Amino acid sequence: MLNLVPTPLGNASDFTLRALETLKTCDLIILEEFKESSVWLRAHGISGREMEQLNEHSKPEDVKRLAQLCQSKNVALITDCGTPGFADPGADLVRACRNLGVAIRALPGPSSLMTLLSLSSQRLDQFVFRGFIPAETEARQKSLRDLQFEKKAVVLMDTPYRLMKMMDEMIEFFPQRKMLLTLDLTQDTELVLEGKPAEIKAQISKSKSEFMLLLYPV
Repeated sequence: MLNLVPTPLGNASDFTLRALETLKTCDLIILEEFKESSVWLRAHGISGREMEQLNEHSKPEDVKRLAQLCQSKNVALITDCGTPGFADPGADLVRACRNLGVAIRALPGPSSLMTLLSLSSQRLDQFVFRGFIPAETEARQKSLRDLQFEKKAVVLMDTPYRLMKMMDEMIEFFPQRKMLLTLDLTQDTELVLEGKPAEIKAQISKSKSEFMLLLYPV
């Protein structure tokens, strides 16, 4: 069996009892990065489990082998933070397991997307999840230009070190559009800012941070 187990976004206490029990009793934990996950696994007394890795560098043959392990073992799939399969390669393993007839169970729990949306001051009945836009300059500019025509709410993500770059782009492409920015969700340093891009940028005191961005609908 494959269990999809959500993990804390930042605050190590944001674990469901069911998630903890699953991780403590499974035969194998498939994780994204050993260094990232081992910290909070140890903090919750989870040790002695067999571990494998699945991330953006995994090859198709790696995914196939992991799916075969799920045929004979009780396996938990986790990501660095949040719900597996959301902006990570978990879907590849789910597909491989489904093709093999392996039972798949999803546990509810922490989700950066739903946490972001719950902080919105506007009711959002629909939205576009754009996620990570390209890093390469030309493709990135095109993606932002295309988003200028999108009237629905849009969710954007990027790596922590592109925080200020993203804010400069929001000022350039969406100067009058109201937005919501979250930094370090669930952590002691969490900051939630709402307003126009230039107003928000003026309130940011650090150049690097885990962030998500919500462009409000127009």
